Amino acid sequence: MEISFKGKRILVTGAGQGIGRGIAVELWRAGANIVALSRTRSHLETLQSEYPSIDIVDVDIADWQKTREVVESLGHFDALVNNAAIAICEPFLECSASSFDKTFDVNVKAVLNISQIVARKMVENKTAGAIVNISSQASKAALKDHAIYSASKGALDALTRVMAMELGPHGIRVNCVNPTVILTEMAKAGGWNDPERGKDMKSKIPLGRFGEVSEVVNAVVFLLSEKSSMITGVELPIDGGFLAT
Repeated sequence: MEISFKGKRILVTGAGQGIGRGIAVELWRAGANIVALSRTRSHLETLQSEYPSIDIVDVDIADWQKTREVVESLGHFDALVNNAAIAICEPFLECSASSFDKTFDVNVKAVLNISQIVARKMVENKTAGAIVNISSQASKAALKDHAIYSASKGALDALTRVMAMELGPHGIRVNCVNPTVILTEMAKAGGWNDPERGKDMKSKIPLGRFGEVSEVVNAVVFLLSEKSSMITGVELPIDGGFLAT
């Protein structure tokens, strides 16, 4: 199935590394004009050194007003991928207010903020656009030490459904994907590269392994494309069957 985004302009957040970088590169390969956004300038510069035609923007999306100003200045987009996220893993009884606020500011509030700006311009330009939010299997199943992260991704799923309902009449589709563990730097920071912890999680996945970045990327590319023109409001597990058991 050939998918082309030639002539399309797409914003990808958290694009400096990991899943976001993979998404940005694959969309670029499919002909899209990419704006890669990340908090870390050095990651973006590394990306641009390999793909000079990708535009880069650094901003801390936890800063509501600064992010509004920056995203407003970027102009109109045909599609958006809300990938940027943080994971602070603490036992439930030790979860702090600061960890909660930091997590929700990035994983939920920033998605609302950025999506509002991008979607308004889609509506103004009568663009039948597409938005994909990167959620997690943690929104659907309890994971030890993931209380705040799981809650943020559950909120993201709910936000996705309401966005799909309200933006649908404007021809804008909104979906999310819910991957299992993908061994990016963020996943490693969450301890998933620990052999014992990894073994326990893999034992609950029917396919018996963690996911690859490319497997998330392929699903996102499909959901952004016209090949999924009747799909909106879904939460797509990319989990090797974890949620089926």
